Amino acid sequence: MGTRDELDTRGATLIAIARGAIAAALGKGSVPVVDAQWLRERAASFVTLYAAGELRGCIGSIDARRALSEDVAANAQGAAFRDPRFPPVTAELLEALAIEVSLLSPRTPLAAGSEAEALAALRPGIDGVYLEYAQARATYLPQVWESIPDPLVFLSELRRKAGLEPRFWHRDLRLSRYGVEKFREADG
Repeated sequence: MGTRDELDTRGATLIAIARGAIAAALGKGSVPVVDAQWLRERAASFVTLYAAGELRGCIGSIDARRALSEDVAANAQGAAFRDPRFPPVTAELLEALAIEVSLLSPRTPLAAGSEAEALAALRPGIDGVYLEYAQARATYLPQVWESIPDPLVFLSELRRKAGLEPRFWHRDLRLSRYGVEKFREADG
């Protein structure tokens, strides 16, 4: 972990890349070019957009498959233009957006043979959780604990997000956890 100034610089750089990627897609700017080794390293990120303090889009990568700068840029455009819950961001909305970039740690399996074991293993406020069952997939970033602090409700809503019944459990259901380092602009 770096110093506070290094973290602030990293966060500002990632947010600038995300904002630049959205602006570039709107024909209103370009992605800043920053030559730094840490931006070339493979990493997984989520970009979350807020308008007037409300969620406006969220898209990300659960596993590291491309350079961090590429991942943030692609996820920013995904959050702005391809989140099916929201209409595409317009040029008029761009300046009003607050952007949050979350860097994900690698996932680790959460050993749970039952719902009760899963609930006992979850760390509210800390764990991002990824669920897999057959073709169903869903994740919640650790930030979701702020709005869903109860582990049972958190897990039930995650299953619902994956297209499963809220209390569904099967021995083949897999959970993994990850942490995030998040950087967020102040709401405008």
